[in-house]
Amino acid sequence: MLFAIISEDVKESLPLRLAVRPAHLARLETLRAENRLVLAGPFPALADEPGFTGSLIVADFDSLPDCQAWADADPYVKAGVYAKVVVKPFKKVLP
Repeated sequence: MLFAIISEDVKESLPLRLAVRPAHLARLETLRAENRLVLAGPFPALADEPGFTGSLIVADFDSLPDCQAWADADPYVKAGVYAKVVVKPFKKVLP
């Protein structure tokens, strides 16, 4: 089943993001290699502000608890990049 992981960054998260980005991307690459990743990426801040405001990941997991556990173990969570993480079932309609 597909799930959306919607994360909101703490203010001025860029230094924290950069420090753990390789570990964060490695986990996403694992999902991709398993053909479970639909999409992933950050929400950029406005043009006059540096950094990002959060992230979106859509991926296939067996259950909501499995997805929540995966999201909770994200290096960005452990490093304090995210102020809030919401996991919801997702239904892909297009394309």
